[in-house]
This record gives sequence, structure tokens and C-alpha cells, in this order.
Amino acid sequence: MISIVSSSRYKINRQKIKVFVQSIFEKEQIDLNHSLNIVFVGKNKMKIFTEKYKNEKETLPILSFKYNENVGENEVLLGEVVICYPLVILLAAERNKRVDEVINELVKHGIANLLK
Repeated sequence: MISIVSSSRYKINRQKIKVFVQSIFEKEQIDLNHSLNIVFVGKNKMKIFTEKYKNEKETLPILSFKYNENVGENEVLLGEVVICYPLVILLAAERNKRVDEVINELVKHGIANLLK
């Protein structure tokens, strides 16, 4: 199960993200009973997370939190990928890419960190 949490003001295509994550799960042979939370936040919230969990003063575009916890009888929560949506917009402009492409790159990076 892939859960996506986001403010309504952030223009994301949940279905595309879920399909992309499922393709990564298949490629990495991650069992289908694993779930993942993807959370989109603003700069202020990400700055708070970065300071609290990384002891860094700057706002990062992505953070990953690995859990590997049982959340149901047959379900394991792999973790959470937290993405700073305003930084996604800036990265897309800097890299001359579509926002969806940058989101996919960050999600892939976050999942890779969870699998380490």
C-alpha cells in the first residue's frame, strides 16, 4: 500500500506517483505486503524536520525515515519519504525538468535510502 499525504495546494499526480513506486517495488523485488508513506510538506515543516533529525540548519528537499515495522497482520511499513514541495519546484526550474520528473527522482532516492 502506498499512501500519499499532501496539502491540496500542492499539485501532484497521486496516481502517477503510485505507479512509479510500484515499478520500483517490482524492480527491487520488494514484497507486496510492504507499505510506504510519501508526505509532501512546505519549507517551514521541512526545516523543522531537518533541524530535529539531521541537526542541519538548511532545508533539505527530501528526508527518509526507515521503520520496517509491522502495522497489520500481513503488512510491514517500510518507512516514510518526506518531500519539500516548494524545493521540488525550485529544483525543477534549476534542472530544466518537469515537476513530475523531479518528484520521481526524489522518491527513487528516498526509497533507495530506505532499502540500505
